[in-house]
Amino acid sequence: MDFSIKAFDAKNTIATSKTGCLVVGIFEDKTLSVAAQALDKKGELTAAVKSGDISGKAGTTLLLRGLAGAAAERVLLVGLGKEGAVSGKDFTSAIQSVARGFASLGAADGIIALPLDGITAHDTAWAVQTATLTLRESLYRSDSLKSKKDAPAAGVKKCAFALAAADVTAAKNALAQAIALANGVELTKDLGNLPANICTPTYLANTAKQLAKDYKLGVEILDTKQLQALKMGSFLSVTAGSDEPPKFIVLKHMGGKAKEAPTVLVGKGITFDTGGISLKPGAAMDEMKYDMCGAASVLGTMRAIAEMKLKLNVIGVIAACENMPSGRATKPGDIVTSMSGQTIEILNTDAEGRLVLCDALTYVERFKPAAVVDIATLTGACVVSLGSHNTGMFTRHDAAHDGLAEELLAAGKHTGDTAWRMPIEEAYNEQLKSNFADMANIGAPGGGSIVAACFLERYTRQYTWAHLDIAGTAWKGGGAKGATGRPVPLLTTFLLNRVK
Repeated sequence: MDFSIKAFDAKNTIATSKTGCLVVGIFEDKTLSVAAQALDKKGELTAAVKSGDISGKAGTTLLLRGLAGAAAERVLLVGLGKEGAVSGKDFTSAIQSVARGFASLGAADGIIALPLDGITAHDTAWAVQTATLTLRESLYRSDSLKSKKDAPAAGVKKCAFALAAADVTAAKNALAQAIALANGVELTKDLGNLPANICTPTYLANTAKQLAKDYKLGVEILDTKQLQALKMGSFLSVTAGSDEPPKFIVLKHMGGKAKEAPTVLVGKGITFDTGGISLKPGAAMDEMKYDMCGAASVLGTMRAIAEMKLKLNVIGVIAACENMPSGRATKPGDIVTSMSGQTIEILNTDAEGRLVLCDALTYVERFKPAAVVDIATLTGACVVSLGSHNTGMFTRHDAAHDGLAEELLAAGKHTGDTAWRMPIEEAYNEQLKSNFADMANIGAPGGGSIVAACFLERYTRQYTWAHLDIAGTAWKGGGAKGATGRPVPLLTTFLLNRVK
């Protein structure tokens, strides 16, 4: 779908706009929005409301054709909820209904003339972004590998947002950012949805190379020999049983000042997780292709900020490999030495994400980062705690880390890609004690997501750090199976807010 911003004034009015479908609003008290009132010179909208055909409740719709007061072929009346108190949730519900309506129309173009500047606690830029992302989401398809593709989406192909002339410049900037963000989300979803026989560590590395070529980013791909030279024994222990070579990907967007400390994103890239020797149950194991969604979200975010030409130094780091059982595979009870020099007793080979991340988190010390955020489908325990609504966010409890936590939580709240802060406390470290190594890779039952975060925290004491456990939010199962693209909106907004 093509998007644009359309300015309206006394000469160029809503009523005189020729379009296939014009979207205007109605509130719960059956009051018409300003744009709707401009079309109601002969009382046709008022009559429709009085007839009870639409209530004004958020998301309700009524399609009218041949309205005498409008040059548009169709007018879609959309419920917005309470007048003067349109919540972000109600606005999103309304836009989702618009998306469904647009998909079923014979119209090729549409204009959204909703009160974008009237959303409680949000500005026009937020409304433009939310509408754009919602409409793009409605068009997303995951049929690239089907021999017979799904029927092409019908309906509206061009969408304009109607705004007052004074708001146009800011809205255009917001729209450009929204399109870039939508592109990043779609890349993340595409990568997550690909099967593991296609989306291998090498595939992720090639995707990073293509992004570097398209957007003039710096890129470096480290292979097995280089990882051995760096003494990444923990990372290499996970890939030992696989025939697919591991890839350690470093992607650099240096849009800020030359000496500005970078913000670093670290993604877990297990392109398929069998559990290794600690083999997972067969049911739903196919969904372990999504165990690289942390890596996918880093690539999606890097694409988004590169397209935005963000004036910030950002480095994306991805540790990518498979976790497979074989005669070469790491065994429960094996002890490995991480890049940091700390030794790890591997009690369960299915707790592999922390083993690849700990070496990546040690590696990024060389960048002297302003902050590091790792993103990983790390623990089923996080799903038990938070379900599919919130990403689990973990960090230390001090002034610097509290500030980073607030940045991430605020970015999530702004975008609807929400996170919830979980504790990290010394008491949980007791569960990681080993009789034979510096630590074990799992602890006693209870608090599994916190214990995993405590494991990672041991490798991050040289910088400010946060961990996002996206095990519950990165994909959906069942009939709606598919990657969600989260937390690309959170991460991209977090980075946007860091530009000084």
